[in-house]
Amino acid sequence: MPGSREIGVQPIDIPRPPAAGQPVNIKAVDASLFEVRRKIYPRAVTGRFATSRWALVFLTQAVFYGLAWLQWNGRQAVLFDIAARKFHLFGLVFWPQDIVYLTVLLVISAYSLFFFTALAGRVWCGFACPQTVYTEIFLWIERRIEGDRPARIKLDGGGLTGRKFRLKLTKHGIWIALSLWTGFTFVGYFTPIRELLHELTAFSIGPWEAFWMLFYGFATYGNAGWMREQVCKYMCPYARFQGVMFDPDTLVITYDDKRGEPRGGRARSADPKTKGLGDCVDCGICVQVCPTGIDIRNGLQYECIGCAACIDGCNQVMDKMGYPRGLIRYATENAVNRGWDRTAMLRRLARPRVLLYGTILVAIVSAASFTLWHRVPVKVDVIRDRTPMMAETGDGRVENVYRLQIMNTDETRRRFTVTVDGLPDVELAARDLPLELAGATSRMLPVRVRARPAVAEPGVKITETIVFRIVGTPMDGGAPLMVVEQARFVVP
Repeated sequence: MPGSREIGVQPIDIPRPPAAGQPVNIKAVDASLFEVRRKIYPRAVTGRFATSRWALVFLTQAVFYGLAWLQWNGRQAVLFDIAARKFHLFGLVFWPQDIVYLTVLLVISAYSLFFFTALAGRVWCGFACPQTVYTEIFLWIERRIEGDRPARIKLDGGGLTGRKFRLKLTKHGIWIALSLWTGFTFVGYFTPIRELLHELTAFSIGPWEAFWMLFYGFATYGNAGWMREQVCKYMCPYARFQGVMFDPDTLVITYDDKRGEPRGGRARSADPKTKGLGDCVDCGICVQVCPTGIDIRNGLQYECIGCAACIDGCNQVMDKMGYPRGLIRYATENAVNRGWDRTAMLRRLARPRVLLYGTILVAIVSAASFTLWHRVPVKVDVIRDRTPMMAETGDGRVENVYRLQIMNTDETRRRFTVTVDGLPDVELAARDLPLELAGATSRMLPVRVRARPAVAEPGVKITETIVFRIVGTPMDGGAPLMVVEQARFVVP
């Protein structure tokens, strides 16, 4: 791409070693090897992409803060109940045996990352990443209290006054309150949030809940209030390996240097062609609105998170100057180099890599949805009891003891019956049958199985296969469900 530079490769001016007998300038070496952070004051910007970004801010935070309070069948709709080892997701209840769905979710997330990155670069980072979302919220609070970019620079550059102390105290107080509420909401997805609120107001909150609420709140306050772009530049691994996921047909934010160069200031009424200038007026707005402080005119850089704030800022300047929009725009390397129009560029987006990722993603999501839709809400685990492996009864039969872990995984109350077959004269004994289970509960049921197996040779121990049939009948009169599980029956 014209004007681009290699991601993560920057020249470092290292002083030459001093001659013998000359002192080493340690400060010069430190300054050349370590970049001192320059605080960034992003300027407020309006436009189509800024509106989209704020729409996602409202959507994600409405889901995060509101979903924890939603009730479903008399309980919290979304709850990771670690103590009970259950995950409630509206009408679905997932158990440890359902870990395959977590694996599928991770695979879907990975292919979504591949698909959207190959298609539109770091669009996730710029619009929906929690770091971006909370940084936008914290910046909005900062602007409302301290003013826009020039006012904040002037405030920080001046001495400590009563006004400055009051503004800083107000800003950080609101930041801390929002961070603590964020930490409280996060913990509310693992401990029922209404109970958590009652414990918090009664000062009886548990130590682990308090720790995680403070830890998550501190992380939110530190990342969004203080570190900001440092998280994206130095801590987030996605920023480092994104370059290998791009290709010349990936949509990224680009500066059209053929149209914009040579840049330079001019009056609004001046004709840039007569002055030998491009459309870029060198106003610096694209740098001032960038949350990571880069100059997109230098080409694609790993610090760019794809938020498109520079596009909105540049378009406003182009409108004021009477020039066409799109000096900075979403485009591909091939589209810029070859002069493709929008139709040709979008047609190239449907290339083999994107189609492959998209096909795999749709297939996995479809298979997971089909499996969830046809998921049997009764699960049974057969566990051999820790008593002796087998015993002989007085009538010549052999007895094995099992424990059946019966799980009623949905919200329907059911009555369970258990039968067994697979051997001659087989008989099952359990004192708690039939068994009634409320919705989203489980029960360990001990059972004894007696059978008259075929006679084996003396001193030889063999195993036979038996089959448990567990039938769960809904108490409201719905259709019964049957689960079949095999087990090994030990014979002397």
